[in-house]
Amino acid sequence: MRKKAVTPKRATTRSQAFVPGSMPVKVRPDSWVLMPALVLLSIGIVMVGSASIAIAEGLGVAPYHYLARHLVFIFMGVVLAMSLRIIPMAFLQRISQPLALLSILMLGLVLVPGLGHEVNGSTRWIRLGFVNFQVIEAVKLLVIIYVAGYLARKADLVQTRFFDTFKPLMFAGLLSVILFMQPDMGSAVVITAIVAGMVWLAGAAWRHFFVLGLLALPVFGYAAMEPYRLRRITGFLDPWADPYGVGFQLTQALIAVGRGELFGAGIGASIQKLFYLPEAHTDFIFAVLAEELGLLGVIFVLALFLLLVTRIMVIGMMAHRKGRTFSGFVAYGIGLWIGLQALVNIGVNLGVLPTKGLTLPLISSGGSSMLMILVAIGVVLRIKYELDRDFGVYEKSRAPLKKGATA
Repeated sequence: MRKKAVTPKRATTRSQAFVPGSMPVKVRPDSWVLMPALVLLSIGIVMVGSASIAIAEGLGVAPYHYLARHLVFIFMGVVLAMSLRIIPMAFLQRISQPLALLSILMLGLVLVPGLGHEVNGSTRWIRLGFVNFQVIEAVKLLVIIYVAGYLARKADLVQTRFFDTFKPLMFAGLLSVILFMQPDMGSAVVITAIVAGMVWLAGAAWRHFFVLGLLALPVFGYAAMEPYRLRRITGFLDPWADPYGVGFQLTQALIAVGRGELFGAGIGASIQKLFYLPEAHTDFIFAVLAEELGLLGVIFVLALFLLLVTRIMVIGMMAHRKGRTFSGFVAYGIGLWIGLQALVNIGVNLGVLPTKGLTLPLISSGGSSMLMILVAIGVVLRIKYELDRDFGVYEKSRAPLKKGATA
């Protein structure tokens, strides 16, 4: 009597990942994450090369100095991202609690005399050999992992108890106080928004958020009263009132955006990058992009960010549905990080938000930011890899039948 071949069932748990007589289908990196990320990286390489030549020549270094530096950090970030595929998410979950203390220590080290490195009046960097590393970029990922671990442990309590909702936001508030001392209000706002978004996605009650918002308002209001921050706000409200003073950056950015029109001036043809627009290759690279690629280029870049962030959030939802709560919240946090930082940077370049020193993810020249964003994308790819590995479809092994057996 002929025996029917048994088709292996879909794996539903890790113990079912390897079915006897079967072999796993090869797990490939998620193309819906890789494709927009790689295209954004490619656009960033072109724009950094275009925007930084004049700056490099003005400083007396090689024309492609900043582009070469940008490529080095991309290479390092890609290597780290690929290396993360061997680190299980279960390991990150086990070490998530100590990461809270590590985040505080890392931010505190920046304020230690002799360790912190000051740039443009802000002490946000630590010198590591021949490069300066902006600690807050690493802290953003550590905070996401810590909060994801907390929410995975107390998701039910966060939905019902005010104190359990308050604790992760209190931690974000503590980090914000340290950031105000550097000073770095932009990163403080981004971290607080990421944590608040993660807590909200965990199902926290709206009334709890309302109370917490009232508690946080005086803190951020007091921080905004610093004279230089007030000047930025007044310059943002009417940059043309002082176009050669506090409104200089914004007016030059708006001129660049307006000059791009529909199709752009062409790659390399930007005028504003020629010593008119400060930080043309970092914080204001989007204005140069709008000038050279026009409205169509801007829409294309926005669509890529939308696709990337949406896919990361979808991976978070997939993880939640499969019971991988920690992995789901990590993906949510990374999606919020990339989306919010891109939104703030673009808003600043378009004059919608006050000037903040935040890079455009995957595009701006900024070694620390580029490195950690790529590491974060590597974590997302690890999450998707584990989902595909443990819940993917497994095919029958093509091993030869034993002698005497019938097919």
